[in-house]
Amino acid sequence: MNVKRVFIIVLDSVGAGELPDAEKFGDKGTNTLKSIHKSPFFEIPNLMKMGLGEIQGLEFLKNSAPDDSRKKLAAVGKIAEISNGKDTTIGHWEIMGLVSEEPLPTYPDGFPKEIIDKFSNLTGRGILCNKPYSGTEVIADYGEAHIKTGDLIVYTSADSVFQIAAHEEVVPVETLYGYCRIARKLLTGKHSVGRVIARPFIGENGNFTRTSNRHDFSLEPTGETLLDVMKANGFDTIGVGKINDIFASRGITEFVTTKGNEDGMDKTLEYVEKDFNGLCFVNLVDFDSVYGHRNNIDGYAAALTDFDFRLGELLPKLRDDDILIITADHGCDPGDISTDHTREYVPLIVYGKFVKPVNLGVRRSFADVAATIAEWFSVAFETAGESFAGEIS
Repeated sequence: MNVKRVFIIVLDSVGAGELPDAEKFGDKGTNTLKSIHKSPFFEIPNLMKMGLGEIQGLEFLKNSAPDDSRKKLAAVGKIAEISNGKDTTIGHWEIMGLVSEEPLPTYPDGFPKEIIDKFSNLTGRGILCNKPYSGTEVIADYGEAHIKTGDLIVYTSADSVFQIAAHEEVVPVETLYGYCRIARKLLTGKHSVGRVIARPFIGENGNFTRTSNRHDFSLEPTGETLLDVMKANGFDTIGVGKINDIFASRGITEFVTTKGNEDGMDKTLEYVEKDFNGLCFVNLVDFDSVYGHRNNIDGYAAALTDFDFRLGELLPKLRDDDILIITADHGCDPGDISTDHTREYVPLIVYGKFVKPVNLGVRRSFADVAATIAEWFSVAFETAGESFAGEIS
């Protein structure tokens, strides 16, 4: 199969049912797609035509699909995560072939005093909160105190994150980014959190709103990824959305940031019209950040419906030597009692003019995606993944 361009679209947190070890992560019984499929705002004809409902464990989707949506146009399956975690960072790393055997550190009781004290000394500001918190609730509860004192709101979640919230009129965005860089340098060794995240907000007490100036400062990948190898071999490696942040700018030849799913699809369609040779890696984050973490089932369903419409715009524009892969990085079941990520399988949809629409079954690792792309581009890359290139040719 002659492949010149591969587009990977990560539907951030669109899980396909609990993994066998989900109970160890507190996620027994979770299934993101099952939670949203009965919403009146759920309508995904293009994904169904590609074969989403043919994936093992997702057959329930066919009950709500019209008969003309049941012809499978793509190769489909579902893939497991073998890395020890369920967050954005290690999920994307595994898609690019890097398996993380050790979990990234989390802080259910807040960050240690020595970390907070050092950070406070280095920034010259006091610290508020320092505990796991909802991002919207933390600014509601601490925003007024932050405005009065100038102290930074530091909080975490069930994920490996060090988040800093600040009002844009109290701490300018670029200053906040500087504080995040200080935290990133500080959080090393056993405290190497996956991401330091700037969380700027605006508004007045009782009506604080987070802005789109969020920025992630990620841990550098702990080993070689397919992006590194492809870049070293002269291929284009383009990041759309927060991909550049997730990989700490490593292995990326070009990137563009986005402000939500719609902007992400706009940027992706722009790259479809450009000539390049290699990989365009896209993250659509709204499913997770706007809806999953807020247990908003209808909003999540509507967002997937919106993506499906944009997918209908994308498919006719693909060239004969293009491959489109649609997958996810973890789950975030909005129907679960928790607001955290969920340990789930993720869908795998592979589409192209010369791709056989076979059933790829249940795959062992997200890294199968990287192994397959490495084979298409004839680059030597050692990974735990197994290529499915031969199955779809």
